[in-house]
Amino acid sequence: MRNWIAMLCLGAFCAGAFPAIGADDAKIAALKERLAKEIDTAPNATDKVKAFAKEKLIPLCTNRVFVEEVKRQNDAKTPLAQIQAIDAEWIKAEDELPIHQQKLNNACAKEIKRLAGELRVLTEVFVMDNQGANVGQNELTSDYWQGDEPKWQKSFNGGKGGVDISDRKFDKSANAEDQKISLPIIDEQGEVVGAVCFGLKADQL
Repeated sequence: MRNWIAMLCLGAFCAGAFPAIGADDAKIAALKERLAKEIDTAPNATDKVKAFAKEKLIPLCTNRVFVEEVKRQNDAKTPLAQIQAIDAEWIKAEDELPIHQQKLNNACAKEIKRLAGELRVLTEVFVMDNQGANVGQNELTSDYWQGDEPKWQKSFNGGKGGVDISDRKFDKSANAEDQKISLPIIDEQGEVVGAVCFGLKADQL
């Protein structure tokens, strides 16, 4: 009887009745490994910046709050023309807009602020959806839509994921050399759903 049950289970497995265990985890691990290799070959990042990005930032690509908030915004399927209209209003605004407060205080923004409190070398951090629209931030960005900029284009990479590391710039407000590192947001199935840009006090590592 035991042999018959074992053979039945083996047959079902071979026939594909059971899903491969850890398939999604393997996909995520492979993507993170590729991101790490891209960081290693970045010509404009020091070894300390590369090590920090691999150890501290790549794990945040699968941050649960980031994934949930990005997917929620993606599900709204906002037309690109509407996103660009919001962007134009955002850029020209002289007074605070309701959407400014929304993006500074939603669940995504609160998670960013929590992480920035733990990783003190982080400066401006913002999360973007699958069209480059802002999902949440800890500091008010100059624009709402990042879809026309390398920080989103290279990190989202058409849904394949990638890395963008900017050149260092001196930030007077932070009194530090600021360097932006952008990475994909990866969901539980290993799909790239958005992107995140981390501002880093590169000279304080």
